[in-house]
Amino acid sequence: MSADPEPGPLPADGWHALDAAATFGRLATTAAGLGDGEAARRLAQYGPNALPEPPSRSLALIVLGQLKSPLIYLLLAAASVSLVLAEIDQAVFIFIVLAINTAIGAAQESRAEANTAALRTAITTVCRVWRQRTVRLTDSKALVPGDVVILEAGDRVPADLRLLSASELQADESALTGESLPVAKAAGVALAPDTPLAERATMLFAGSTLHRGGCQAVVIATGTHTELGHIAGSLQNASAPPPLTVKLDRFTRMLGLVALALVAVVVTQQLSTGASLHATFFVAVALAVSVIPEGLPVAVTVALSVATRRMARRNVIVRHLPAVEGLGACTVVATDKTGTLTRNQLTAKRLWLPGHGAVAIEGAGFDLGGRLLQEGVPLAPPAQEAARDLAAAAALCNDAAFDPDGGAAGRSGDTVDLAFLVLAMKTGLDVAELRHTARRTAELPFSAERKYAASLDEQDGVLRLHVKGAAEVLVPHCLGIDVDAVLSLADEMAGQGYRVMAVAARTLGVDEAAGRRPRMDRALEGLTLLGLVGFIDPLRTEAKAAVADCRGAGVAVKMITGDHAATALSIARDLGIAARAEEVMTGRQLDDPATGTDARIAATSVFARVEPSHKVRIVEALQRCGHVVAMTGDGVNDAPALHRADLGVAMGRDGTDAARDAADLVLTDDNFASITAGIQEGRAAYANIRKVIYLAISTGAAEAVFFLMALFTGFPVPLTAVQLLWLNLVTNGGQHVALALEKPEPGLLSRPPRRTGEAIFDALMIRQTALSGAVIGIVGYLVFAWAISAGWSEFEARNVLLFLMVAFENVHVMNCRSETISAFRVPLANNWPLLASIVAAQAIHIGAAFTPGLRDVLDLAPIPWEQWALLAPMALSVLVVMEIDKALRARRQRRRPAGTEPLTAG
Repeated sequence: MSADPEPGPLPADGWHALDAAATFGRLATTAAGLGDGEAARRLAQYGPNALPEPPSRSLALIVLGQLKSPLIYLLLAAASVSLVLAEIDQAVFIFIVLAINTAIGAAQESRAEANTAALRTAITTVCRVWRQRTVRLTDSKALVPGDVVILEAGDRVPADLRLLSASELQADESALTGESLPVAKAAGVALAPDTPLAERATMLFAGSTLHRGGCQAVVIATGTHTELGHIAGSLQNASAPPPLTVKLDRFTRMLGLVALALVAVVVTQQLSTGASLHATFFVAVALAVSVIPEGLPVAVTVALSVATRRMARRNVIVRHLPAVEGLGACTVVATDKTGTLTRNQLTAKRLWLPGHGAVAIEGAGFDLGGRLLQEGVPLAPPAQEAARDLAAAAALCNDAAFDPDGGAAGRSGDTVDLAFLVLAMKTGLDVAELRHTARRTAELPFSAERKYAASLDEQDGVLRLHVKGAAEVLVPHCLGIDVDAVLSLADEMAGQGYRVMAVAARTLGVDEAAGRRPRMDRALEGLTLLGLVGFIDPLRTEAKAAVADCRGAGVAVKMITGDHAATALSIARDLGIAARAEEVMTGRQLDDPATGTDARIAATSVFARVEPSHKVRIVEALQRCGHVVAMTGDGVNDAPALHRADLGVAMGRDGTDAARDAADLVLTDDNFASITAGIQEGRAAYANIRKVIYLAISTGAAEAVFFLMALFTGFPVPLTAVQLLWLNLVTNGGQHVALALEKPEPGLLSRPPRRTGEAIFDALMIRQTALSGAVIGIVGYLVFAWAISAGWSEFEARNVLLFLMVAFENVHVMNCRSETISAFRVPLANNWPLLASIVAAQAIHIGAAFTPGLRDVLDLAPIPWEQWALLAPMALSVLVVMEIDKALRARRQRRRPAGTEPLTAG
């Protein structure tokens, strides 16, 4: 046996542009395959035919990942300084906060691991390979470029292949390309270099499945070099962080700088007055604790967890906590068509019957309840009989099986054949009885070259030929019709988005019947046209309303599909996504620098004939144009774009594992309408997080105000670090959590999305924080200063100030329920837990004053009810001031000319 030749350099792409001989030459192989030695050498050179497995994250790494946050760094710094100063109590408080926050976050993240886990399982385990000039069953991981493999219907394609020979071959590439129908394949000649992925008829791609037929093919790419491997590689890149993560990181960095600046000012002031280093650090830590919202990480995590549960009740599963509010921030939903907007169930929706005209068909998918109608009324008997003849012919020239009561397990076969069987049952035919009485004597399966299929069936001693296939092939061979008119009608139906097939038949003459087996290659001679059938992948019933709801919320919807442009435009028209052909862009136009610009992409509503790499380009172009992009999809081909988008939304029921693992959110009901629910809940979650931040920062600002005023006017430190931690973590902590339970404010879906790049701590929140913080801080300072001036001890003055601050928190939380609506107009019934948290805060604080040990740690003591009664009206001052401010802003809004209102959060 001669030595195997040396393989030449392998091109990265373009195998479809080579014929079989050139492919053999480039791969240095033959139709007899490789020898064992050469196969082993190539396996060492190219590596195993498998996708790389990313290292799994241990629980320890997941926990450490929760600590990568600026707020956490601030808390760690405060705890470290507290330990240095031997302030064990306050250090313990902070570490408890860190433990709770880390546990909640780790529990969520541990459920989502390894974006490419599902992709790794998409390669088959064994296949038949020519080795040493014999066929062997070989582990697919051992395949190498140059191997020749043999595949049959039902096999999963183990690598990227160039066909050498094919018989009646069809492949299901929907998960890779988005094409909803099986694709006909043929060995054929070299294709044009710019042939799109979905139209490369001489190629098979790893991860797809053979739907029909068989083939021999040569391996041209394995592992990470396959189209599937390119997708897996793209998932290794860092995905865009959710908008909330970006905003919180920016906010906490700003908060840290403010804290450091204030601490620097105080340290300088203290040292300049001759204070000791220990006393200076004690004051600095107390100030830092007042500024740093220790309870905020827990409160935000709880707010996100609450929103996660709410979204789960509305069929939206959140895989990463910060993504919970992402849909509320999105400005564009870029959605896959097949399986997302449509049901991925091919359906016969229109007939044209010679002599009877157009017929509409009710129902979608495998629903048998639809009627056949003409102008809204059931068919007249002659038309009904013609429709039944057509359906019977298509049911006999058919290899599918459909049990209406068997569910998914009761359906098998080609999607077109299944749709024909459903049509037959809608006409009243008993398909099982029909097939029992009509015996098939010969058949000609569908092929890409012929574009038709035929069967010869004997019934009651009569042989009848039944044919179905492309209209342009069958119609010219039919008798008694205006061929041009019928073909024009077929073109019109195709332009409306239908996949058009013709059905024809003829009864064999006596001479032909005597032969019992006429030549099937003469099947098209003298046919009678039974009609044209228009198929379409029907829309999900809720999709059109959901698209309208998205637009009402100010969110644009862009449809992305692997289908033809005409089909895509037709569906887009039905959905209200696009109306004109100019709004459609193809994959080739995306590749053209002149037409595939970011501005053109942003202005386009429909993208047709796109490949996985195109989807990523679309997402990135929209992001460069300033959009927050949510990408929906269900297939392997959607995974890279889901990963790259600001928010990836996968279908949970019929979607692939790869899509789900690459996404941030999963729709459990595969219902596009759940996206609208997610947008509403996302906006509500963001609004609630702002409320939590508003309460935490404004009370912290108040603490900083009275702290600095006391320090610079010669008074003692108003509250100790432990007392400040008690306020921030305990008495206010329950109210933080309760605010996260606020129901969505009215009109959330009628507001436009917030501006891209808008800070979470925006002008409105800064104004309200400054105003409320000033009121609380100044009143607190005046009470403390009066007490010290009146001869009270520092213990007594701090004690009464601590009670006053708890009362201020109880009142101010009512202001935080809405940034724009009066506290008196927000129903208490919307959040009973908030009322419970107010009562609980007072009860806990009063109880602590009577609890031995705890009251000593807090330097706390009970106060007479008379003092408490005096503090209550003081605490109400912040409610009065903020109500006046809301009323004045509302009046200015009403006086402002229409169209000039600034956007508000939510």
